[in-house]
Amino acid sequence: MNHHVVAIIPCNDLDASEAFYQRLGFKVVSDYGEYRILEDGRGWHLHLNYSPGWPPTIESNPFGLYLYVDDVDAVAEQVRELIIEEGSPNIKPWKTYEFAVSDPSGVLVRIGRMVD
Repeated sequence: MNHHVVAIIPCNDLDASEAFYQRLGFKVVSDYGEYRILEDGRGWHLHLNYSPGWPPTIESNPFGLYLYVDDVDAVAEQVRELIIEEGSPNIKPWKTYEFAVSDPSGVLVRIGRMVD
């Protein structure tokens, strides 16, 4: 196994969070009731951990993810109505072509790729 990191995301509605991440290309590979492991088969790994009452308010969730992908536009089409910034995806000053969405628990999820 290659050296890598996996995010463990607390969520108060596992089914809603699972459905959201499936729209981004993830699939459940293991389900332990209150803990689900998701992957996309190409390198993305994510664990969802049932956490009742988390976050206290959607706006107070400090977590975020950045998902790197080659075809940003294809992923954007899967969640077009959820994109936060109008006119995204677009090129940012920090040299990424990206867009952002919020998961059901308020996790900010940016999807993008580096540009030259």
